[in-house]
Amino acid sequence: MSIDIVRGSSQKPVSGDKLAELISNETHLSGQLFFGYPIIVTSERSHSIDALLVSADKGIIIFDLIEGTDPGDYTSRQDDSANKLEARLKTHSGLVRRRALRIPIHTISFAPGINNLNFQIEDDYQLVNSSSFIRALESFTWGDREDEIYKSTLSVLENISTIRHAPMKRKVDRVDSRGGKLKNLEDSIATLDNMQGKAVIETVEGVQRIRGLAGSGKTIVLALKAAYLHTLHPEWHIGITFNTRSLKGQFRRLINTFSIAQAGQEPDWENLRIIHAWGAPGGGDRDGIYHEFCRAHDIAYFDFMSAKRRFGSGREFAASCEYALGQMQESKQLYDAILVDEAQDFSPPFLRLCYELLHPPKRLVYAYDELQSLSGESLPSPEKIFGEKPDGAPVVQFDITSGDGPRPDIILERCYRNSRPVLATAHALGFGIYREPSQKSGTGLVQMFDQPHLWEEIGYRTKNGELQEGFPVEFYRPEATSPRFLEDHSDIEDLIQFVPFDSEEEQADWLTEAIKKNIEEDELRHNDIIVINPNPLTTRKKVGPIRSRLLNIGIPCHIAGVDTSPDTFYLDSSRDSVTFTGIYRAKGNEAGMVYVINAQDCHSKAGNLAGLRNRLFTAITRSKAWVRVLGVGSGMEEVIREYEKLKEQDFELRFIYPTQEQRELLRIVHRDMTQAEHNRLKTRQKSLDELVKDIESGTVHIEDLDEGSVARLRKLLETR
Repeated sequence: MSIDIVRGSSQKPVSGDKLAELISNETHLSGQLFFGYPIIVTSERSHSIDALLVSADKGIIIFDLIEGTDPGDYTSRQDDSANKLEARLKTHSGLVRRRALRIPIHTISFAPGINNLNFQIEDDYQLVNSSSFIRALESFTWGDREDEIYKSTLSVLENISTIRHAPMKRKVDRVDSRGGKLKNLEDSIATLDNMQGKAVIETVEGVQRIRGLAGSGKTIVLALKAAYLHTLHPEWHIGITFNTRSLKGQFRRLINTFSIAQAGQEPDWENLRIIHAWGAPGGGDRDGIYHEFCRAHDIAYFDFMSAKRRFGSGREFAASCEYALGQMQESKQLYDAILVDEAQDFSPPFLRLCYELLHPPKRLVYAYDELQSLSGESLPSPEKIFGEKPDGAPVVQFDITSGDGPRPDIILERCYRNSRPVLATAHALGFGIYREPSQKSGTGLVQMFDQPHLWEEIGYRTKNGELQEGFPVEFYRPEATSPRFLEDHSDIEDLIQFVPFDSEEEQADWLTEAIKKNIEEDELRHNDIIVINPNPLTTRKKVGPIRSRLLNIGIPCHIAGVDTSPDTFYLDSSRDSVTFTGIYRAKGNEAGMVYVINAQDCHSKAGNLAGLRNRLFTAITRSKAWVRVLGVGSGMEEVIREYEKLKEQDFELRFIYPTQEQRELLRIVHRDMTQAEHNRLKTRQKSLDELVKDIESGTVHIEDLDEGSVARLRKLLETR
């Protein structure tokens, strides 16, 4: 038995820390102790309860915390908090019997700074200090305690069901149809789990990092954290930013729904800004964090094309941010908090730029998933991202020994979007776990975490072997991190299908019929379906024939960001339309049925194989239920062979963990290339091919070539 402590934003640190210490010592108690949560809203202001214990043994205990020695009108504060909390809980019929709440609410004022305060109860109002606290706690009872009511109360207090449910109520005629199964799934995942709830509420006075695999709820957590901080501190200037522009509508809906549920009104969008990362002149929705930084510091601003001309291809945004930071004379602080989603797609200079825009204590929250990086680069540690002070100490360093305090580094290991087979498939293909070994590296892997323990942090467990470099290891996902209900609704053969074709025309015909069946027979809505082309540069061309077929049979569809504004992914609920998208706009979005087309590209021999594999990983993990991976030719056959090996292992990951030297080689061989590097490689390859043909045909003899160059080439080929 134990008390789980959740640290929200609190203005009473001394009494709060003492309360946490005393409660933690009561090992016979179980439950959750919240600080700065829930938020009680009145017509005049919003106010968070200082501390709240929900206990299976005691019921609910509201703590009125007192800093210093003046208790003030503590009886009125106790009445105010208890009345408002009771009114909120009574709106949930399951917690009420006739007119009475089925869980008791106790109140107590805790003043550790007042000495000689004996335990006493005057008209049910308790005022205690550290020495009399335990006696007061023991006086609270829950005579007719019910475990289900306790669990329901916790669920109600953390309930985000109105947010996680689909925007439009789903109607189905058959419970066993795909639509019926999807409805059950959405109902089951409607409430945040405990770890997600803690991540929303826990507030660090400084930098906070949230890591989690695809589908663990990072975007939802960030949106609700922004709304929570805004409700608690409506005067703060808060910015929430991201890389994928199509996430803007989702963020607005999540934040708006939470704010209405908590405060009864929409947020003040002037103080809580959903703002792009780059931005452009013109104000309003065109603004962005980087553009705002340049404007505030009177620094030259670069748009994409001017950045490309100035800094070259591949690092346009990173170099622009780095230049702006280098030109800054004196930091202009515009925000009280900034939250960054998809941080794996941003460079350290952008995070440092956000940091400079913040008032002390520099509340920066950034969330990311290492494997969803589409650039092939990993985010460094916070010590490296934010640099050093003049004395050499890190500007940012996470304190992992903070005990019961809010955690600066949160890991969301449970996945509530992808089933175990789908997630394991995405990871196996993303890392190349079952890819045929190459002669050069001796391994089929295309990338790997530098720290082996990260596998366990994202929810895998070691079944056999050693979690060490150079040793074989077997990973599996337990039910605790991949709930069974996510896969039990359908057979494995239906959850995931890899379908090969001889031509893109066959692929288009098959996909058209499959989508038609989804809508006409499976009871799926149009916005339950996403078609993803992993290569963003070819999406419009590749999806054109498929869209033509769908439109000819009366199924409306659109390309996100092409037929819509850049900020729109799905059309609004009044307009039926299947979404086609490239991989960049797909990030952060999800659907019941995901079709990935042209997956053969991830078996390419191109130098950026890790980036190509990450695209496939990201595409597969958009699925809430079913995924269909389609592809053409021999490359697709190789992808299918990898999947079949994984399936034979019951979706367990088995491989030899690469050494540091092997991982360095993987980075070189499979690194992401800029367009200039691709063009240079293509030119060199063409020249090499022509030279080989000339030598084979006898047009050129080895003796005709420079002896030194030939010797160096032989040496290189022998050692690589």
